[in-house]
Amino acid sequence: MNTPQDNSGFQNEVATTYERVGGHEFFVELVERFYEFVEADLSLRSLYPEDLEPGKAHLAAFLSQYWGGPHRYFLERGHPRLRHRHMQFPIGQEERDTWVTHMISALDSMEISVDDSTQMEDYFKSTATLMINR
Repeated sequence: MNTPQDNSGFQNEVATTYERVGGHEFFVELVERFYEFVEADLSLRSLYPEDLEPGKAHLAAFLSQYWGGPHRYFLERGHPRLRHRHMQFPIGQEERDTWVTHMISALDSMEISVDDSTQMEDYFKSTATLMINR
């Protein structure tokens, strides 16, 4: 847990988003729910490999790390290089919007605070926009 000092010299307990939402298990469940939507969506499913399990593990590890958890993703895969890793997939506005719709649906199915949900939703929307490559 981060414990920055305030001006009085006392340490303040500041929970990360990762800690507030329930840690790695939250992100594993979020990714599972997201991939259920992907598997049912023929337009998006074709962009994914046949075996979805490695991608699920990578996404859960990345999101855990991004939101304040352990650096498991970095240790296993190096720098995220999100745009570079997604260049091989044709991502236009339609694919971006579909991805965001499914991720927000998965997020909405989880029990977290409105503030954390809003922050994550904003991140997913802006990051998905950066992945557009056509």
